[in-house]
Amino acid sequence: MQYRIVTIDKDNLSQHPQAICFINPKQRSFPLKIEWIKQQLKNGLVIKLLYPEGERRAQGFIEYISGENAYRAVSAQGYLFIHCIFVYSAKYKNKGIGTILINDCLKEAASQSLDGVAVMCSGDAFMAKPELFTKNGFIVADKTGPDFSLLVKQIRKAPLPQFNDWKTALKSYQGLHIIYSRQCPWVARFVAELDSFVKEKGLKLTVTELKTPAEAQAAPSPYATFILINEGRILADHYISMTRFNNILKKEKLI
Repeated sequence: MQYRIVTIDKDNLSQHPQAICFINPKQRSFPLKIEWIKQQLKNGLVIKLLYPEGERRAQGFIEYISGENAYRAVSAQGYLFIHCIFVYSAKYKNKGIGTILINDCLKEAASQSLDGVAVMCSGDAFMAKPELFTKNGFIVADKTGPDFSLLVKQIRKAPLPQFNDWKTALKSYQGLHIIYSRQCPWVARFVAELDSFVKEKGLKLTVTELKTPAEAQAAPSPYATFILINEGRILADHYISMTRFNNILKKEKLI
């Protein structure tokens, strides 16, 4: 397969809307992610899109950053950390696009004389599964509940990355909370839709945005980008729809 890889920067971002992960540019959350990307580019954020020959739309996506600036509850200093990786359409599944993007990331880590590349995976459909990485030589460095694994491929021998103590942080959250970051535009979209629902239901809900990598790394859940908590218990640890949110609250007898 012939292809080209485009690295997103502040000058070409507007030319590649797929860098915002399927979100319609008319959605309120679209400019929120644009703003977040521009801020994080200054911290070394990298987004790359893979265009197969003859395709006007990108079919592969990867977003990564230094471990020091990762928006996950991990300690991965000395590594590049992959936030997201995916292939857009079924036509291009199992064509090696994921491997191409992973190898490109590994080359970048080597060029910076870093220790390797790390990524957080889950069996959940919303995140990359470990198999994509293990078949490319990654090993499991750490695991935590309910179904998160931290994988790494080292370039040189160094301390392995690990999950931070999110369980202790979780205990401090009493009442109903949503903790989120704008790293995921779908989460930002959900939060943007919350106001009218909260007012209609009379919810006592505290919404907190994680605005820095340090805040995300101290989050009360490994994924960090979205957490729904009630009385110190996680009710959802990844993006959910408003319908799902409503059903969870009913089950918890909060509405």
